[in-house]
Amino acid sequence: MSTTPDTRPDVPDPPPEEKRRSWAETLLLPTLTAAALVAVWHAAVVLSHTDVFPSPAAVVRGLGELARKGVLLSYVGDSLARVAAGYTLALVLGIPVGIALGWYSAAARAINPVIQFLRPISPLAWIPVAIVLFGVNNAAAIFLIFLASFFPIVVATMNGVRNVPAMYVHAGRNFGLSTPALFSRVIFPAALPRVLSGLRVALGVAWLVVVAAEMIAVNSGLGYLVIDSRNAGKRYDLVIAAMLLIGIIGLLLNLLVGQVERLRAVRWGFHVR
Repeated sequence: MSTTPDTRPDVPDPPPEEKRRSWAETLLLPTLTAAALVAVWHAAVVLSHTDVFPSPAAVVRGLGELARKGVLLSYVGDSLARVAAGYTLALVLGIPVGIALGWYSAAARAINPVIQFLRPISPLAWIPVAIVLFGVNNAAAIFLIFLASFFPIVVATMNGVRNVPAMYVHAGRNFGLSTPALFSRVIFPAALPRVLSGLRVALGVAWLVVVAAEMIAVNSGLGYLVIDSRNAGKRYDLVIAAMLLIGIIGLLLNLLVGQVERLRAVRWGFHVR
C-alpha cells in the first residue's frame, strides 16, 4: 500500500539555546533582579538598625493583616473601578474626537489649539476644581482620571489618522468603499497601532492619577491606604505594602495593553521592516 508523502513544510523549532535565552530574558532575569533588590532592602534595614523603615518581612505581615481585615481586595477593587470608569469614558469620547480632528482639517484648526492648551496642565492641578464641582467622592476621582486619559488618547488617535498612508485611502476609494466603510475597514485599522500606543500611555497616567486623587478626594483605594497609614500611627509597613501593590498592578496593566498590541489584527498597521 502506497502512502502519500506529507508535503506540508516543516517549521523548525527554535534551537534549545534560543529557548533558554528567551525564558531567561522574560522571566528569570526580572525575578533575579527583584530578589536582589529585596535582599539589598533587607540588608539596609538590618545594618541601619532603623525603627522607622520596615523590612520586607514586616511589609508581608502588613499585607497579611490587611487581608485578614478584609480591606485589601476592597481597596484594590475600588482603585481599579475608578480607573475603569474614567478610562472608559475617555475612550468613548477621546477616540471619536481624535478621528474627527485627524480627518477634518477644519475641525483640527478650530479645536486642536484648545486641546494643546489644556493638555500640559497636570491632572493634579485640577484636584481643587474637581472637589468644588463634585465634592469629596468617587465622581471627583473619576473626573481626574478622565482628564488624565482623554488628552493622550485624542492626540494619539489624531496623529494615527493623519499618518495613514495616502495609498491606503486611495485604494479604499478605488474599491468603492463608502466613507463609513473606509473608516471601519481602512483608516481606523491602519491607525490602530498609534492609537494603542496612546492608550498605553493614557492607562499609565490614569493609574498614577487615581493614587493621587484617592489621597485627597476619596476615603478608599490604594492611594487612601497610603495617606491613611501614614497619618494613623505612622504604619510605614502598610505604606510600603500599598506602594508595592500600586507598582505591581501598574506593571500588569501595562503588560495587558502590550499583549493587545501584539495581536495580528493590529500588527498589519505597522509598516513592514
